Amino acid sequence: MEDLELLRHFDEVPRHHFLPEGVWHRAYEDAPLPIGYGQTASQPSLQAFMLKVLDPKPDEKVLEIGTGSGFFTALLARMADRVYSVERVRELSVRARKALDAMGFQNIALMVGDGTIGWRKYAPFDVITVAAASPSVPQPLIDQLAPGGRMVLPVGSRTEQELILVTRDEEGRLEEGSVQERCTFVPLLGKYGWSEDST
Repeated sequence: MEDLELLRHFDEVPRHHFLPEGVWHRAYEDAPLPIGYGQTASQPSLQAFMLKVLDPKPDEKVLEIGTGSGFFTALLARMADRVYSVERVRELSVRARKALDAMGFQNIALMVGDGTIGWRKYAPFDVITVAAASPSVPQPLIDQLAPGGRMVLPVGSRTEQELILVTRDEEGRLEEGSVQERCTFVPLLGKYGWSEDST
């Protein structure tokens, strides 16, 4: 993906539209911002990096784990054919739906649930992106990655992770490697992630 094309997507999706009014004055800082319920909106430069690594194509199907504010969902929906996004916090999913509907997106499906188990009904996915940190790559997400597919997710402790790229070739073989050594995301809670009471 060309940098200019990526910048155009960011320019044409107003970040403040997806954020709580209390942080609008910081909407265009390159920084993570609180969106309530203990969750954050990732910093745009990290989101841009993830999009360059994933390189969603216009005919591809995307699974997003962690809808959050819906801003990254909107960017994905501009690049891919269809986006399926799972959010654990119902209130965030409802807020994101309103923001996405207001912008006229019609190629996004949202679900409230455990993101660590993916969305098997619509699998396999060409692209999987995870916006929360897991102690390891959840097996259901590996199972739902299509041949030729790419998945990016933060893996590590609850306080510091590295960004991992998982690819599956056309013969089904998996490869995994680090694309960024240090990053910090909120914990991925669920059956194949962190438990609510883990420390």
